[in-house]
Amino acid sequence: MRPNPLRSKWAAGRPALGSWVSIPSQLVAEAVAANDLDYVVIDCQHGFIGFDDTVRMLAALSTGEVTPIVRVPELSTANISRVLDAGAMGVIIPMVNSAEEAAAAVSYTRFPPVGVRSIGAGRALITEGADYYERANEEVACIPMIETMEAIGDLDNILSVPGIDVAYVGPSDLAVAMGYKPGTSAQPFLDMLDHVVEACNRHGVRPGIQATPGTAADRVARGYQMVTMVVDLPAFRAALARGIADAAFTDEQRPHPALY
Repeated sequence: MRPNPLRSKWAAGRPALGSWVSIPSQLVAEAVAANDLDYVVIDCQHGFIGFDDTVRMLAALSTGEVTPIVRVPELSTANISRVLDAGAMGVIIPMVNSAEEAAAAVSYTRFPPVGVRSIGAGRALITEGADYYERANEEVACIPMIETMEAIGDLDNILSVPGIDVAYVGPSDLAVAMGYKPGTSAQPFLDMLDHVVEACNRHGVRPGIQATPGTAADRVARGYQMVTMVVDLPAFRAALARGIADAAFTDEQRPHPALY
């Protein structure tokens, strides 16, 4: 089994930078993987990606050097084991609010005797080799999300669970939970981001976060070691809007809508 590239990045003391895909398209996944990124996350929670799409997209990500990660819809052994069997090298689990849930997340990502993951890694055996069962526990990343005030209240206990690799902040949900709008730069919210980093550092867990092209550098400067910089659908919409604006038609030149 190949080493998880994310772990090599972290061992070198460098932040991992990635992208997020929510469009159910093998071609989109392949295009994203062709960029200079450390990881790509396939979003099966809020995106429109089914399991068949996920398998095809994981195959597309294999064409690049990125670490393939899947955000599952919710915490369950079925959700987690299926995407790991399909070849994901890490799993992001939404709405982990307690140490008990964090411990379950770790258990579902590890084979016995460490966890309860069932033997049956079909595609992963093809892509990673016959020693997958022996090495997967060391290479697969368990990444619970911290995105509620309940999770913040139990943060030290969550981070104390052995096997948690990254505590991944969902900033939009966390902002709303704090009484702000998504995308806020209110100082109490930024202080909370720093609080998560400080807690992670105390427990030896890497802090991760969903960012934007405009906030990614700030999040790295705050100490986040896994920073998702761009999401496919908003990036596509922004690029489309720029392309239309760059066309720079005058009112006289602009084609009449009735022609389309």
